[in-house]
Amino acid sequence: MTAPETPTTTPVDAPRPAAPAATSARSGLPPARESARRAATPVVLAVAVTVLLWASAFIGVRAAGHDYEPGSLALGRQLAGSVGLTAIVAVRWLRNGRRPVLPRGRVLVAVLAWGVGWFSLYNLALNAAEQHLDAGTTALLVNVAPVLVAVLAGLLLGEGFPRRLLVGMAAAFAGVAVIATATSSGERDVVGVALGLAAAVLYAGAATSQKRLLARVDALTMTWVGCLAGTVALLPFAPALAADAGSAPASSTGAVVLLGLGPTAVAFTTWGYALSRLSAGRAAATTYLVPPIVVVLSWLVLAEVPAAVTLAGGALCLAGVAVATLPRRRPAPAAARATGPDATV
Repeated sequence: MTAPETPTTTPVDAPRPAAPAATSARSGLPPARESARRAATPVVLAVAVTVLLWASAFIGVRAAGHDYEPGSLALGRQLAGSVGLTAIVAVRWLRNGRRPVLPRGRVLVAVLAWGVGWFSLYNLALNAAEQHLDAGTTALLVNVAPVLVAVLAGLLLGEGFPRRLLVGMAAAFAGVAVIATATSSGERDVVGVALGLAAAVLYAGAATSQKRLLARVDALTMTWVGCLAGTVALLPFAPALAADAGSAPASSTGAVVLLGLGPTAVAFTTWGYALSRLSAGRAAATTYLVPPIVVVLSWLVLAEVPAAVTLAGGALCLAGVAVATLPRRRPAPAAARATGPDATV
């Protein structure tokens, strides 16, 4: 028998109230937002690892630079990085059962050129800069690179060229001028500023070209091939590396090896992963956290702190980078605001 109809029974053809969206039992978020959050978590972790390891690289370069020349330091670092990246590629090959697919033709040439610029020339400029400047000041100078990346991305990658980029760029380079004035007490300091800016330009060009190439090559393979190319380009410094390694203390040699395994092998892999999932400008903007971390680590590990005027110039650089590269929050549509939780009924 069927139960008699009561006044509270909903007729079969009556419209039913919409069921509330299902939520995740763990986070309380709708499935779409929960899925987006899970997808974003690896990218956030990759960026965090990259930032921390790259910040530590400035400390390692400064520490090892007392016993290693810029060329020998760059080669030693890339040798260790090549070994580390080869191990990572081999592990992925064994786990997936698929060998890495190497680029060919023009793409291979572009990857090799990128590797020479990123792993060879950039590191030479950075190492030479830290022969003249403390780690914190060098990091503040190199940090103008995200502004340059945003400019190149706007010109070459179609990521836009907003007016605030010009404002941020002006502020960032005003900060560079303050740093240069503060450190221009001797010729060697001016050379250090120039080398730091050269490293920033090489960094910007490499990050932009990497973003374009990642559409054709996977991040790990590109990083591995590029690191090998950079190592080969640095082989002329092999005699200097042998001489420096023979006379350097074990702590400095250990720092060189760690620079290759951490900031090179691991950090460049995580950077490639993040860059393949973010715009070039936004990915580069995440590295604006590097200089403050470097300043703190330099104070704790090396007992070096940039001068107050240099820190002021660095703060101006960071402000300019933030204005130029951080995404602008767009206002919510009127309909969304009217139906939001704060809307009045």
